[in-house]
Amino acid sequence: MPRLLLSDKHWSKLREILLSKAIYNKRDRRMTVEGMLYHMRTGCPWRDLPEAFGNWNKVYKRFNAWSATGKWLKVFKALVAQPDME
Repeated sequence: MPRLLLSDKHWSKLREILLSKAIYNKRDRRMTVEGMLYHMRTGCPWRDLPEAFGNWNKVYKRFNAWSATGKWLKVFKALVAQPDME
C-alpha cells in the first residue's frame, strides 16, 4: 500500500468541501483523492497509479472533470492552507 497523505483531520475538512459541491457521495472518494495527490506528488503516469487507489482511469477521469469545473482547485486550496501538509 502506498503512503497516504490525508489524516482523518484533513479528510474531514475536505469532506465538507466535497459535500458542499455535491461531489462526495461514495465510500471510495477518499482513496480517489489520495490517488490524485499521489499522482501529483510522484509525477507517475496515471496508468502506473497503484491499485490501492482504485482504477487508474476512474481516478484520471475524475481528476480531469474536477479540474475542468474548478472543484479540484477548491480541494487543492484547502490542502495548501494546512501548514502540516508536505
